[in-house]
Amino acid sequence: MTANQFCIMATIISYLFLLIFIGVIIGRCTKKNSEGFYLGGRNIGPFVTAMSAEASDMSSYLLMGIPGLAYLTGLADAGWTAIGLAIGTYLNFLLIAKPLRRYSAQLNAITIPDFFSKRYNEKRPIIMCISALIILIFFVPYVASGLAAVGKLFNSLFGWNYIISVIIAAFVIIIYTSIGGFNAVATIDLVQSIIMTIALAIIVTFGIIRAGGLNSVINHAKNLPGFLSFFDTYNFSTARSKSYGFIRIISTMAWSLGYFGMPHILVRFMAIRNENELKLSRCIATFWAIISMSGALIIGIVGRALSDAGYLPFLKGSAAETIVVQLANLLSRYGIISSIIAGCILAGILAATMSTADSQLLTAASAFSENILQNVFGFKLSQKQNVFAARLTVVVIAVIAIFLAANPESNVFQIVSFAWAGFGATFGPVMFCALFWKRSNQYGIIAGLLTGSLTVFIWKFFVRPLGGIFDVYELLPAFLFAFVSIVLVSFFTSGK
Repeated sequence: MTANQFCIMATIISYLFLLIFIGVIIGRCTKKNSEGFYLGGRNIGPFVTAMSAEASDMSSYLLMGIPGLAYLTGLADAGWTAIGLAIGTYLNFLLIAKPLRRYSAQLNAITIPDFFSKRYNEKRPIIMCISALIILIFFVPYVASGLAAVGKLFNSLFGWNYIISVIIAAFVIIIYTSIGGFNAVATIDLVQSIIMTIALAIIVTFGIIRAGGLNSVINHAKNLPGFLSFFDTYNFSTARSKSYGFIRIISTMAWSLGYFGMPHILVRFMAIRNENELKLSRCIATFWAIISMSGALIIGIVGRALSDAGYLPFLKGSAAETIVVQLANLLSRYGIISSIIAGCILAGILAATMSTADSQLLTAASAFSENILQNVFGFKLSQKQNVFAARLTVVVIAVIAIFLAANPESNVFQIVSFAWAGFGATFGPVMFCALFWKRSNQYGIIAGLLTGSLTVFIWKFFVRPLGGIFDVYELLPAFLFAFVSIVLVSFFTSGK
């Protein structure tokens, strides 16, 4: 191992120990009850709410998926995705955050399935059961995608065994999530959002300078047909441009709909100490989303210029998602200080991954221990037993995710996009109706949950492969079908 690699590894290991330390310290101060473990006692400030929501949202696709996509195809695909996500962030805080915080507190609901169930006053926990199962079904592969990103990182950096790298990442997340609960996760997400921001700033600046300046990067990108266009995309295999039509733009912009159904983001709204502070949170979150995703796009474009100039190897397929790793490796060649900075950049990738995985594990744990174990199966647990069950669930889900992450060739962006569609299409329409339509009822909600989840699978694997007008991101048709099914079924069962 070279001195540069040792400095990078030491920086990353120090970062991992810092996360564990924060989790243990906060865990000692956290109330040992369900609301304290899952929502931090509803006492989270506006800055932590905003940054933890964005950090848990910006999973490994921020520093791997978006740069990799921009590296391969240019601005169009990654750019419209980023625009959709920025719009979704703003609208989620504007439309959903305040009423959800208010009504969840009135109903004393501490999880999303709990809120849906109490909102419709169901006597048998059918909505709760379906909602909790959806969380478990879509969050497990989501967590697996994050662990896969970490595995790729350590494997490409140090040549470590891919599976061992995945296990190490899961171990660290399990410790601070299970000990500290929501308070630890939210605080660590804040720390990780800062690290992600620093990583983006450094790598963009270094990349532009190494490529010969901004004009050099732009001129290079102009020589690639369609690379800088929002209405054409660059075909990596043929080196030609391909039209990026209206249907594909609408399909990609549909990413914005996913925000309304993301349980690990929605619980941030439920946990803020005062609903009036959400306006400040909205401004902070939207600003950070725009800046961070713009940086991720620039990294992909700069990385492509450096590859074509011979400074970096050509990256194909899923390997393009390691472009930030390659840039950090290039930076580390300039001495010990540069190696430490490169380690901080790579810690940014860990931050992007872990800040999402920890929130997802905690949300999945609450769905099982609070909703399925107690409300569906009727187990009567004390507050202490409930928290223990949640911690055990964190471990079990993480182990399952490790097995699902066993394939190092898995594409992070594709896995994330599918899970994103699953939550957006199921919980998104339900959340809108639960908050804003009094005539919606439990039968309509059940229909919406089932229609949304089934449509995501059917459209993804059977309809979209037909191409043409059917080549639309599965979130859009599934969201619309779920919404229509809620309205129709609620009308036809209004007398029941």
